[in-house]
Amino acid sequence: MNELKGEPMIIVDGLEVWGFEHAVRGMRNPMNSWDKSDSYYDLNRFKIGEKDLDLMKRLYKAGTEHRKYLRQIFASMDITAPLYWWKEFDTYKVGTVANSCSTMHKIADKEFKINDFSYEHLDESNVELLCQIIDYLNKDRELYLQNKSKNDWWQLIQLLPSSYNQKRTITMNYENMVNIIHQRTNHKLDEWNNFVDILKDSAPYLKKNNGRVKE
Repeated sequence: MNELKGEPMIIVDGLEVWGFEHAVRGMRNPMNSWDKSDSYYDLNRFKIGEKDLDLMKRLYKAGTEHRKYLRQIFASMDITAPLYWWKEFDTYKVGTVANSCSTMHKIADKEFKINDFSYEHLDESNVELLCQIIDYLNKDRELYLQNKSKNDWWQLIQLLPSSYNQKRTITMNYENMVNIIHQRTNHKLDEWNNFVDILKDSAPYLKKNNGRVKE
């Protein structure tokens, strides 16, 4: 059985963040206040100065029309999560880009196993049912590999549960991330709460308690 049973299935790998330098520079364009910028590089790492950070906070509080710098800071990461979670994530269309592992083209590449699915909240009888479905999926997979029949392929596509875990590489901006934190904190799905915690813990300058930029 799955060693991770009891925990929501969402894994975030390879988080990278960039764009702070040009976001700070652009943030000061409206008032031509570049001379007041105090950010700097330390060992090839960009550090936000106190004056720039103070301006970021004030612009943030002024509303979305003033905090445009957030849209110029980007993050990329690999996320593995169940299809039912991805269905909700897909509501964040503006400012996000995704490349996913294809269920259309690669669904038959490997045998299905229980660890390919999220089932931490299923009771014992439904875990057994899921195992039966996996057995049927593997039988249909073998038929498809033997015959290359589109009908056998359809059996895989339409029988596949929404608990199937899919990996996608996501690129989004800090405005997206702040909105996710505000909108998905204390969500019914455990995966959202875990994802929010990961963003707060791992993304630079996101405040632990509410997603606002901090030093």
